[in-house]
Amino acid sequence: MSVRLKLTLSYAGFLMVAGALLLAAVWAFLLRYVPNRAMLINPDDRPTGVFPVQSVLLDVFAPRAAAVLAFLLVFGLVGGWILAGRMLAPLTRITEATRTATNGSLSHRIQLPGRNDEFRELADAFDTMLARLGAHVSEQQRFAANASHELRTPLAISKTLLDLARADPDQDTGLIIERLHTVNTRAIEATEALLLLSRAHQWSFTREPVDLSLVAEEAAETLLPLAEKRGVTIETGGDITPTRGSQPLLLQLTTNLVQNAIVHNLPDQGTVWVNTTTGPESAVLTVENTGDVLTPHQVSTLTEPFQRGTERLHTDHAGVGLGLAIVETITSAHGGTLTLTPRPDGGLRITVELPTN
Repeated sequence: MSVRLKLTLSYAGFLMVAGALLLAAVWAFLLRYVPNRAMLINPDDRPTGVFPVQSVLLDVFAPRAAAVLAFLLVFGLVGGWILAGRMLAPLTRITEATRTATNGSLSHRIQLPGRNDEFRELADAFDTMLARLGAHVSEQQRFAANASHELRTPLAISKTLLDLARADPDQDTGLIIERLHTVNTRAIEATEALLLLSRAHQWSFTREPVDLSLVAEEAAETLLPLAEKRGVTIETGGDITPTRGSQPLLLQLTTNLVQNAIVHNLPDQGTVWVNTTTGPESAVLTVENTGDVLTPHQVSTLTEPFQRGTERLHTDHAGVGLGLAIVETITSAHGGTLTLTPRPDGGLRITVELPTN
């Protein structure tokens, strides 16, 4: 049976039970005081009208009680069917929206009017879920398209170099091999970054106590040769900064931030500042660097996958454009927030706030 039919039978059954109880109360509290046989009285005290007895009243009362119960049954079925339909109308709209979403349309919204009752809360929660799901699907589609383009480029370059080597066997094969090595290294870096980004999206890692200051020192020490090569100074500071999360993922997050700060810096005599602090309920990692002056619009696009600055395309450390995208994903997986702010004198300030528990 449908829910509407169940509610209808429930309403009708409740009315029948209530009516039967009411009739039983009438019989129990009124009719039992009526004598069950005629009484002898003095002829001089003859009462006016008919003298009632239980048998007579029962003959009169029973048919009318049955008619009342029949009316209550019909009234309960008809009224219950209408009332159940009105009560379940919002659920019907939610069901239709669910079918629409199942068919692939995530732009539809219920937008249920009326008071803030249970159905309204359910509809609003469903609309919020559809909005987040639609944004996630759009992001995944955009990411898949960018990833396909990113991986297709080194393959196309490799094919071109191999075709050139086949067409002219006498040319310098050492140069071709060196170029193939560079392109292949770039493809491997892109693939590894995509795998890391996919694992971070799954949020499946064991949370353990982590000192963010030690993670920052390790990342800075690892990237010190790159900083010296590019003439960049790294300055670290901060006290013990406890948090909970995955130590490898947080190390990857910090390494990506410091590496980006080194690469996107002044050509010479640049500086990178890495600091960790403890807030009331959060552990804060801040990475700043000198560099070109950035506009707020440019900063807002830096966390998009495969977004690169113009400088990065012409350096020997080009990267694959996933550094800050991985940082944002790892931060979200840890329940934190990522904030990018352009520095007035040039460069960027990146702040990562992670919960301490």
